Amino acid sequence: MPENLLIPSVDLRVGALEEYNRRQKEKAFRNDRKQKPRPCVTLSREFGCEGYPLSEKLCEMMIQRTGEPWVIIDKAVLEEVAKRHNISEELLKGLGKRNRILEEVLSTFSPEWKSDNEYFQLLCRHVISLAEQGNVIILELGGAIITRHIEHSYHFRVYGSMDFKVASISQRLEIEPEEAEKLIERQQRQRDRFTRDFLSQDDHNPALYDVLFNNDRNSPEKMACMIACYLENELRACGGLK
Repeated sequence: MPENLLIPSVDLRVGALEEYNRRQKEKAFRNDRKQKPRPCVTLSREFGCEGYPLSEKLCEMMIQRTGEPWVIIDKAVLEEVAKRHNISEELLKGLGKRNRILEEVLSTFSPEWKSDNEYFQLLCRHVISLAEQGNVIILELGGAIITRHIEHSYHFRVYGSMDFKVASISQRLEIEPEEAEKLIERQQRQRDRFTRDFLSQDDHNPALYDVLFNNDRNSPEKMACMIACYLENELRACGGLK
């Protein structure tokens, strides 16, 4: 599929996740009792907006500003994680068989999700486990809905005009504008169906997010800088930064 060209290397991001988990195990071994609050960031976007460039820029900025490891999570990473059993086990180890937040989240979902019970529940467990650890950027996956119960979670959405999205996809995939527009419409319908059928939500609802960004007027670098400043202020207010 040509849209796969929009997704950065999964191996690189899984490698970052492995390093992230190694650091988390070291912290647990030291048994630090007074850990600083660490945020979970979710990024939602309309298909065709520049979500991956934004997440990568934001991750770089937060690593520099906090001096701590950060990791980007999306569906491609979780699917690769599922193939690497040792990583999957490490992510889920701390949850146990009964997790209050997970149960509260799953209880609000539509009955439709039960047809894919095992897959969807595993995905939710991974997302929630990482979100609770913090210093994670969750791209798509209904992140704003799944993690809304978690303290220090912050939610952002990127939207854009059809003209902008068509031009962006056409350039990045090197396809004709007409083909780009059909791809955008098809992919957006699939995303909307997922959040409607599985999460019983409309992810276009602005009330789900802390801040909305117009991609027509804001580059990935500019959006990343604004989000990083927002997070710095939030962390400083709760003692997570000096």
